[in-house]
Amino acid sequence: MRKGVFKLVLTGLFLMTALSGVVSTAKEAPAFASNDVVALASLPPQAQTTYQLVLQGGPFPYDKDGDIFGNRERQLPSQPRGYYHEYTVKTPGASNRGTRRIVCGGQPVTAPQACYYTADHYASFRKIVP
Repeated sequence: MRKGVFKLVLTGLFLMTALSGVVSTAKEAPAFASNDVVALASLPPQAQTTYQLVLQGGPFPYDKDGDIFGNRERQLPSQPRGYYHEYTVKTPGASNRGTRRIVCGGQPVTAPQACYYTADHYASFRKIVP
């Protein structure tokens, strides 16, 4: 009798663990809402400046600007590695790079197919509409 109960408890724990992995995976990979857009003119002036620097090919104020953005958070549409590049949007008063970025995708990098703005360090994005 005890062995049967033990097996039942283990089976229940296994199923709960398996199901919780499925649920958490769904939370980690939300789809980008295509209606989540922002007009370039409504972005902070620093973001508008960064966007123009992207189109000009620089010069950029931070060494990491132009680095490949891996989209590990899966907040943006899925693309092959190397598609997205990130750029820092200066934050007045910040002693570091801050949390604001523009991420652009496509080639050439000076004529991206799409650019996205995040003010919360990749937790959410809005597609920039020029």
